[in-house]
Amino acid sequence: MMRRCPLCAESTTALYHRDRRRDYYQCATCELVFVPPEQHLNAAAEKAEYDKHQNSPHDTGYRRFLGRLFTPLLAKLEPNARGLDFGSGPGPTLSVMFAEQGFTMAIYDPFYAPDASVLTQTFDFITATEVVEHLSQPGEVLTQLVAQLAPNGYLGLMTKRVTSPEAFALWHYISDPTHVSFFSEATFRWIGEHWNMAVEFPGADVVLLRCRED
Repeated sequence: MMRRCPLCAESTTALYHRDRRRDYYQCATCELVFVPPEQHLNAAAEKAEYDKHQNSPHDTGYRRFLGRLFTPLLAKLEPNARGLDFGSGPGPTLSVMFAEQGFTMAIYDPFYAPDASVLTQTFDFITATEVVEHLSQPGEVLTQLVAQLAPNGYLGLMTKRVTSPEAFALWHYISDPTHVSFFSEATFRWIGEHWNMAVEFPGADVVLLRCRED
């Protein structure tokens, strides 16, 4: 069966890894590693997994975790920048951290904050922390988010990165049944080229993409 990449839509893909539960394919073009759609959870089962999360803006450990994206992105923002936390989850926290610094924030989450009107607005920065690995159609979602960025806007992502087949086989990250798309540094560089964005890696699990001027 031909496996079309859910990020770049190319069909040159090959089996990257297989375990007892799922198969993982890698795209030869953008190097995304992905689980085929017939092995994804349905929406109800997916939400049931997210309902187990106990994240809260009152949790200092969670704030520290989010700080890995918050701190480098904050240093780049102009005063009065307007942001969107995409995939904000059941306990929105990153949006609270930016609001505390005086930024106007919106949130969106398909399960917990499904106000689609924010997806028609423009933002100076958009964050997605521990989100892109859950996307069954990352190409469609990234196209949407990039289109919502103002000139010179930032897209800040946090997700653990693929490094090698050997490490992947032992990786705890693939044991989460809601994780279906896995990005490497090469994948993010492809994203930067495809959408004409500058790419920066301020930390092991963090990438900042900035819209270039045409």
